[in-house]
Amino acid sequence: MSDRPLNFGLIGAGGYVAPRHMKAIKETGNLLVAALDRYDGVGIMDSYFPEADFFTEPERFDRHLDKLRRKGPESKIDFVSICSPNYLHDAHMRLALRNDANAICEKPLVLNPWNLDALKELEQETGKRIFTILQLRLHPAIIALREKIANGPAGKVYDVNLNYITSRGRWYHISWKGNLAQSGGIATNIGIHFFDMLTWIFGDIKENEVHIHEDDQAGGFLKLEKANVNWHLSINADHLPAHAKAQGKRTFRSITVDGEEVEFSEGFTDLHTRSYEEILAGRGFGLDDARKSIEIVHGIRMQL
Repeated sequence: MSDRPLNFGLIGAGGYVAPRHMKAIKETGNLLVAALDRYDGVGIMDSYFPEADFFTEPERFDRHLDKLRRKGPESKIDFVSICSPNYLHDAHMRLALRNDANAICEKPLVLNPWNLDALKELEQETGKRIFTILQLRLHPAIIALREKIANGPAGKVYDVNLNYITSRGRWYHISWKGNLAQSGGIATNIGIHFFDMLTWIFGDIKENEVHIHEDDQAGGFLKLEKANVNWHLSINADHLPAHAKAQGKRTFRSITVDGEEVEFSEGFTDLHTRSYEEILAGRGFGLDDARKSIEIVHGIRMQL
């Protein structure tokens, strides 16, 4: 994309996933120039980009990006990576494009499908792109499963069971993640990458039923072109299987296809860096790629 290292901005530097983005920026040979977070305990930046400018106020961060843009192409921000709370993604992607930068945004890109249409117009107006992190599409085991299904019997409908439990403490419910309007709820916050993976492998959605949706768990049924999917998501450690509890584990992840377990517990470590490599090579996932999973989680919320 460029002979020089690219300049990155980062919104949400204090968040859980931000270090993966810092690592990806560094490992792809680029520079984090400026970062933003209301929370100022961001010492993790010293491990990656101690020289980066840091802001706690969006207005000053926005002004700084504008100032760098006016200095010229060598100084301007090329990409803004967005790790902020879900409900702010839309505004932060707009901030990036307004400052003549592309955006790399964590999922969900937006909470409502129609927001994608407005962002597509902004892409056309600015000539900049919005990319998202759909890292499961880059996982070798998931790629292999997709190829297996694509080469399977025509017209076959598979039975799929998804059970994902990732224990969270009481803080979760007090934070923005526990606020349905801000996070989109359990199905959106911890489930959207699984829903993206399922539609990527098994095709478009035909039916979307919600059987349970509480503060700490959600479950339901999806009918896809090539699969009937029963899914359950939880942040409650009490829902962990006995064998996981016995091993002291706080997370349990299981996907079965026609009763056969899909093993993909390993191989997650470098998927953000792989995602950045794909984006910088011009093969990143964009607005259209994100749409199906956003429609699913929006459809789930509409049944509450």
